[in-house]
Amino acid sequence: MPQPIDLPTLEAGTGSLTFVFLHYWAGSGREWQLVLDELSPDFHCLAPDLRGFGQAPAPTLGYAVEDYAADVLALIERRGLTNFVLVGHSMGAKMAMFVASEQPPGLRGLVLLAPSPPTIEPMTDEYRAASLKEFGRPAAAAATFARIVVRPVDEQVQAAIIEDNLRTSHPAWDAWLRYGSRENIAARLCLVQVPCLIITGSADPIMSPSVHGLETLPYLPDNTPLEILGGVGHLPPLEAPQDVARLLREFVAKHGLAH
Repeated sequence: MPQPIDLPTLEAGTGSLTFVFLHYWAGSGREWQLVLDELSPDFHCLAPDLRGFGQAPAPTLGYAVEDYAADVLALIERRGLTNFVLVGHSMGAKMAMFVASEQPPGLRGLVLLAPSPPTIEPMTDEYRAASLKEFGRPAAAAATFARIVVRPVDEQVQAAIIEDNLRTSHPAWDAWLRYGSRENIAARLCLVQVPCLIITGSADPIMSPSVHGLETLPYLPDNTPLEILGGVGHLPPLEAPQDVARLLREFVAKHGLAH
């Protein structure tokens, strides 16, 4: 397995509990900025760029889910985190599930937003082939934005989404589509022993709430709730940051994790 790499990380807040946020495919840690703005007065927040995305190094090899998890575990150890909640979005949720299955000391909870399931992601061969051809194409990046975002966002957010898409490295782009999305880590999830929560949008065109009910919830601890945000697409942290922050605060309070 390739050695973990140092991940460029967006950081905010100084609270006793840390949220570690993992971003979606073809995104970056800055997708969480609006959520961090809501949470940072009371919590410590870290949002790294995962390898091959944003400003993170892009090695030739090392894009399996396990490799990404190793990077995150190294970040947690390097920062000396002893009281933290993992929050993963889409692709990042699959990485977060793998990290949680490693039972790192100090992990208190796991929150998954519009998660890629621990099983093989339901993606047609036609969609995968088309996506592989869209790498680095501005028109395709704009079309992807229009397809996955349902609630209106301001122009700066739109520009950041498209920019992140276009600065994704080619190895990371291809590896997720060809291999990472097809990995099945479901057998590991019996090792997840912390409170969990799924948050998704009712209008998500990539993975509907029913996908999470069928492909993710059965592998998480009993009574894990599924929170559905009305009229939200595939990017809840950008379409509904206040709602996401509220649900994270409620999750922490419900399980007594703030102290």
